[in-house]
Amino acid sequence: MKIKPTSLKEIAAIIQAKFIGNESHIITGFNEIHRVETGDVVFVDHPKYYDKALSSAATTIIINKEVDCPAGKALILHPEPFTAFNTLTRHFNPLSYSNANISPTAKIGNNVTIMPGCFIGNNVIIGDNTVLHPNVVIYDQCEIGSNVIIHANTTIGSHAFYFKKRSDAFEQLQTVGRVLIKDHVHIGSNCTIDKGVTSDTIIGKGSILDNQVHVGHDTTIGEMCLFAAQVGIAGACTIGNKVTMWGQVGISSGITIEDGAVILAQSGLGENVSAGQTYFGTPAGKAKEKMRELFATKQLPDLIKKLYDKND
Repeated sequence: MKIKPTSLKEIAAIIQAKFIGNESHIITGFNEIHRVETGDVVFVDHPKYYDKALSSAATTIIINKEVDCPAGKALILHPEPFTAFNTLTRHFNPLSYSNANISPTAKIGNNVTIMPGCFIGNNVIIGDNTVLHPNVVIYDQCEIGSNVIIHANTTIGSHAFYFKKRSDAFEQLQTVGRVLIKDHVHIGSNCTIDKGVTSDTIIGKGSILDNQVHVGHDTTIGEMCLFAAQVGIAGACTIGNKVTMWGQVGISSGITIEDGAVILAQSGLGENVSAGQTYFGTPAGKAKEKMRELFATKQLPDLIKKLYDKND
């Protein structure tokens, strides 16, 4: 999430916090740790992640303990960095809702087909020749390219599944990002694609999503990918070009899958995948190795029987 350049002193004043650094230090955005850039604010509230946040590309860190400030950066000291971050993102991106089926602020291209029951939110952009089948929902700020097809009951831009457990409730990290769908993407029925928390969820040009596919917040999907039904991708994953995932594949958060990889059906992936590799199983591994493991497992009953027969 980008903002107009704002000083450290101004930002700290919004949340009534102390700071370490030059009061004129400039802030140009807010981002979650997986997507931070120079000029961004990030938050950290657990000692396990202090080093990661302090050494990240972020140049301002909201933190709940006074530590040495890295050169060229600034710290904002707050007892609840998660809540402070929410306060700041909502300050610069306040909530607004549209009561119209198609918001008057939406920008619709030429020759766009919008079937009955669709909802198009504030500041949505839709490119030329795109088709929205019945009951498609597109939340505020999302951008849909040209020659895109989105089938019935799909939701684009719902809020990120990102919560902090408190003693009596869960606090949600406020969603202020977008979904960007590039040209010539085909999305099936009943799919759900979450906005980035503070950045963008991106579906690359020419990619195809079957029915009932879920894409988590801040995930980036490359060009010409093909995902079969019921694929579930958690947040902040990075998926290259021409990646194939077959039915009911599940991907853990923060995973990188490089170009041309194939994930076979019903696999549960919890590690990065190099370019051109085929993975299978739960937990997923290289497909040939997993197949050999399954074959060996099938031999166990006979081997055990032979061992008992030998000992009788």
